[in-house]
Amino acid sequence: MDDPYQNSINQQGETYPTYKEESYPFQTDYPPQEEDAASDATEGYDEEDQMYEGEYQGIPHPDEIKEARRAARREARMKARMAAEAEEETLPEQYETIMEDCGHGRFQWTLFTVLGLALMADGVECFVVGFALPSAEKDMCLSNADKGMLGLIVYVGMMVGAVVWGGLADKLGRRQCLLYALAINCIFSFLSCFAQSYGFFIFFRLCSGIGIGGSIPVVYTYYSEFLHMDKRGEHLSWLCLFWMLGGLYASFTAWGIIPHYGWGFSMGTEFQFHSWRVFVLVCFLPSVAALAGLVFMPESPRFLLETARHDEAWMILRQVHDTNWRAKGEPERVFEVSQIKTPLTQDDEFIEIQSETGTAFQRFMVRQMTLVKQVMKNILSLAAPELRLHGLLIAIVWFTMAFSFYGLGVWFPDQIKYLQYEDYESNVKLFHREKVERFHFNFTLQNQVHKEGEYIHDRFINIEIRNVKFEDSLFENCYFEDIKSTETFFENCTLKNTVFYNTDLWEDSKFIDCKLENTTFLHPKKGCHLNFQVENDILIYLVSFLGSLSVLPGNIIAGLLMDKIGRIKIIGGSMLASAGCTFFLFLCFNQGAIITFQCLFFAAGAAAWNGIEVITVELYPASKRATAFGVLNGICKLAAIISCFIFGKFIGITKIIPIILSFSALVCGGLLAFKLPETREIILK
Repeated sequence: MDDPYQNSINQQGETYPTYKEESYPFQTDYPPQEEDAASDATEGYDEEDQMYEGEYQGIPHPDEIKEARRAARREARMKARMAAEAEEETLPEQYETIMEDCGHGRFQWTLFTVLGLALMADGVECFVVGFALPSAEKDMCLSNADKGMLGLIVYVGMMVGAVVWGGLADKLGRRQCLLYALAINCIFSFLSCFAQSYGFFIFFRLCSGIGIGGSIPVVYTYYSEFLHMDKRGEHLSWLCLFWMLGGLYASFTAWGIIPHYGWGFSMGTEFQFHSWRVFVLVCFLPSVAALAGLVFMPESPRFLLETARHDEAWMILRQVHDTNWRAKGEPERVFEVSQIKTPLTQDDEFIEIQSETGTAFQRFMVRQMTLVKQVMKNILSLAAPELRLHGLLIAIVWFTMAFSFYGLGVWFPDQIKYLQYEDYESNVKLFHREKVERFHFNFTLQNQVHKEGEYIHDRFINIEIRNVKFEDSLFENCYFEDIKSTETFFENCTLKNTVFYNTDLWEDSKFIDCKLENTTFLHPKKGCHLNFQVENDILIYLVSFLGSLSVLPGNIIAGLLMDKIGRIKIIGGSMLASAGCTFFLFLCFNQGAIITFQCLFFAAGAAAWNGIEVITVELYPASKRATAFGVLNGICKLAAIISCFIFGKFIGITKIIPIILSFSALVCGGLLAFKLPETREIILK
């Protein structure tokens, strides 16, 4: 197309200007006009309104070019910023969409069963020492201080394990850490069954507690990452049922095994394997079953995406999709996801760079030290400004709830034991200044006090002496053989020409401020006597069984309402309801009343446990989820240790202080729970 601004040449070679419509020729000899000159065409013309002459030729003004370039740069920066924000938000949203496409079916239910067994093992661990302790304290001759330490050592181990395994699960993987934790629990639980000394037994139970301590934080984190938003609250609540099953399993097996003394065996006098050890052995079976099932489960794809292992995550998501839809009769459905956004991390790259140099030991140490630094950095990141306030609130709720429930959980059975003791003491038979000569004692002596008695040429052969005390008495030319004693003591007594043969009446522990003249101890029995009829009261097993069973209504209510009314109302309402139940404890004057109000208290508070575990999972991002859960569960176990110690001190003294402490803690935690954000309809970060 010809340019209208170019000159045209006619046939004679002469040139003349050609003009486009509404354009003007440029003439160098155009006569200049005077400054004030004007015409009708130019009258009222303003120089500011004068057009840039290049505009007539379609050429933009230089200022317009600069402004356009600036606008383009601003738009590019804005698009880049929006793209970066979309990159951060895309992964959670896309992952939620993928899980909805995978559906909820056979895969989730299989994983539910396996992880439920791990949670059941945690529930068993909380009861096993308490049930075995009455027998273990006699078998290993434990003092009151030793008994108290053994009762708390499990919670110490679980506290440490929760923090350690929770932190590692965000760096090594949920499945891998849970495998390690369950394996440690199985190994040391098994070894504790055969430990004959107190030192080894308490060490093995500590290590067993460290192992099982990782189950709760890792299990909930692991399972939540295979659930989409609509199913998350409900099915995490159903998972809590397995902790209840753990308590029922421990109570039932303790009742069925421990009282049967004949179920044990012995190898000489140094190795004793009584029935309470059989009970401890049986209690690690849920952990073994969970460990075996977990071997066939895949790693959490959400964790794999966080660590830039895109291909592995894609394969697992496809496995979940195909397993569910094949089970539903639709095998033709295809997993259509081709790309998944993956956040970039550099921690693993640093480890690999270091692993290329040095000796094998140096590489190992570099990896471990780097891992420790990463875990510590992740723990400290929980105090970041965006997490600090909610983290503090939820930590207080965890602490107050655990303080009340674990404290009263110890107080209930101990109070029943105290009432039994008071009833037993009220029936003590007192013998004062009796004189028995040349008599053969061949019957059980039980619940008696003998003061200022005289026993001359008497024989005590093959009998049991239970809760008997001899004060200021004289034993002369007496013979004791095959004696089994329980809580039996000689105080300020005189023993002359007396023989103790094959008895557990030891000179250094059973005789207090006594005068021994020509008294002989031959073949003393090793260990302490186990009286299974007295030390293993069936009522204690029944109390724990009913207490565990009473949480069933609360679990069902929480499962049905968790996604309907929200987590916050469940937690706050349940804690305030259980706080109200604590005042009924003032009416506990007999064993039946204590059992009734224990069941009422646990039933009212069960839903709060479900809610706090669900909201803890949903409140933190994937890279910090297990770490945060581990730290909070460690705080829970710390509260359990403190409350068990405090509440135990008031048994037999007063019940007002335990009730006031429990009520105050539950009210404080319940009110603060309403300040937490509702997470019912949010996507896992």
